Amino acid sequence: MSGVVDRRQLLRGAGLVAGGAALSAGLPGWAQPVSAGLPTVTGDDIHLRIAHQMMTIDGRRRHAIGINGSVPAPLIRLREGRTVRLHVENALDEDSSLHWHGLIVPFQMDGVPGISFPGIPKRSTFTYEFPVVQAGTYWYHSHSGLQEQMGLYGPIVIDPAGDDPIVSDREHVIVLSDHSPLHPHRIFMNLKKQAGYFNRQQQTLAGLLKGEDQPLRERLAWGRMRMDPTDVADVTGSTYTYLVNGHGPRDHWTGLFRPGERVRLRIVNASAMTTFNVRIPGLPMTVVQADGMNVRPVEVDEFQIGVAETYDVIVTPPADIAYTLVGESVDRSGMARATLAPRAGMVGAVPPLRRRPVATMKDMGMGGMDGGGKDMAAHDAMPGMDHAAMGHATMDHAGMGHAGMDPPTAGHATMDHGDMRDFAKAPGVRKGPGVQTIAPMPVDRTGDPGQGLEDVGHRVLTYRDLIARDRNPDVRAPSRALEIHLTGNMERYMWGFDGEKLSEVTAPIPFTAGERVRVTLVNDTMMGHPIHLHGHFFELVTGHGAYSPRKHTVMVQPGGTVSWDVTANAGDWAFHCHMLYHMHAGMMQVVQVRADGEAA
Repeated sequence: MSGVVDRRQLLRGAGLVAGGAALSAGLPGWAQPVSAGLPTVTGDDIHLRIAHQMMTIDGRRRHAIGINGSVPAPLIRLREGRTVRLHVENALDEDSSLHWHGLIVPFQMDGVPGISFPGIPKRSTFTYEFPVVQAGTYWYHSHSGLQEQMGLYGPIVIDPAGDDPIVSDREHVIVLSDHSPLHPHRIFMNLKKQAGYFNRQQQTLAGLLKGEDQPLRERLAWGRMRMDPTDVADVTGSTYTYLVNGHGPRDHWTGLFRPGERVRLRIVNASAMTTFNVRIPGLPMTVVQADGMNVRPVEVDEFQIGVAETYDVIVTPPADIAYTLVGESVDRSGMARATLAPRAGMVGAVPPLRRRPVATMKDMGMGGMDGGGKDMAAHDAMPGMDHAAMGHATMDHAGMGHAGMDPPTAGHATMDHGDMRDFAKAPGVRKGPGVQTIAPMPVDRTGDPGQGLEDVGHRVLTYRDLIARDRNPDVRAPSRALEIHLTGNMERYMWGFDGEKLSEVTAPIPFTAGERVRVTLVNDTMMGHPIHLHGHFFELVTGHGAYSPRKHTVMVQPGGTVSWDVTANAGDWAFHCHMLYHMHAGMMQVVQVRADGEAA
């Protein structure tokens, strides 16, 4: 008899009802609800041991790399204002590393091999030491090879030195991630051979006959451009199991509450490749923190969280029933699932997966044709900016028309693949096979809820909803601007910045310590990219001036732009897409920040 129990069989056999009932005692051990929190290490002197291990997901044993015998790695709990020493033993037979994502540390402690330190050799120990200068929810992960995909990640919570302005009765840390039985190098090889290898939700003839997705005319046009409108996620539920705190959907991880309590959920997207849409049906969430920084409370029913982002939310469950926390993958091929309940053993109703999104002309970078996507950068004036000093040529949005493109029908029969590679629109982008498209009319999409969430019928968070709780520490206007294009060839699985992958770049991106720079990211691809700058927080240009939200990672929607202002911190810093296989393929560069007058 198979040891795998189908969820429907499990629920039927236990006699469950929506709203919450106790599980029967006769279920297999792995099917019993998991309500234990993550193992925690704390103090000023912490020991961590990286090693191979096994983990159990939905009753099946899987190989992993963890820390102190745990996947995710233990929760590291620190206090603002202290100095911490983290002794990291590498018990692997290969080099390893740990990066403290979102923490402001001396660049030598940032943990990126080849950029900020040599790495941790096999069978050796390295001690990280740095002052803790902030509070909030963060995480840590390997920056060596593809170890992060194998389980080498964990959460960090830093308690403020004084009173916490976010008041709650209890909290749960929710680490979202993805796991595959395939070795990560096998996943990467499959993507290089066929970019859509894991996409089992492509358009079909049956769907066309049913009138689903794109009509024939659009399918033919997209086919001529060699673009797949269902290519929303590179790696999908066809191989991934989506996890909450290291547990699969059938492991039934449960966080407890008492009705009426204010419960703080510290939600971390520690996945390798998955953008999650998070909701708790029937229970509103109040967002109070983004990327560790406090924001003015905003109530929503759902939010999209890109890889490496964190959100803290407050929920107040009013009744003695169970609620289901859903982390649905952006392509709707699977979900991470947890339960919030008054007692262990209760189960809430699990919503079905929604229909997967299909890319639109806006995702192709033609959002400017509908008059939408007002550029919020205009709201934050930049007096004194030296436009002549811009590191990359600015795109001429006024001249973005293409011969043969009639706006009412653009992207359909009148478009061909050649129209999508007009390098005159992006003179700073290197020509080559790594650039499949140049977005003809990209628009600021910080007011969008995220791909596939435009018409869900409830409140969805956007970046423009985020307003910093406290005034930004640096409100100077930028002195120069920099435009960087996110480029790729999805057919050949090539990714880079400005048409170059890391191995092709001849010099780092130069900054001067203390200078204010406005960076505009232009996504020339049809896939969202979570972009992370190490060692910095930047202020999103979303019209909130001195109270702009401060983030360390930003999701740049397909065919969209994002602008942010940053004050440069001295050191050599990694700058990359946090989709692990995009970074591995080359979507990474080095930002070099030198003191004024210092030679590069």
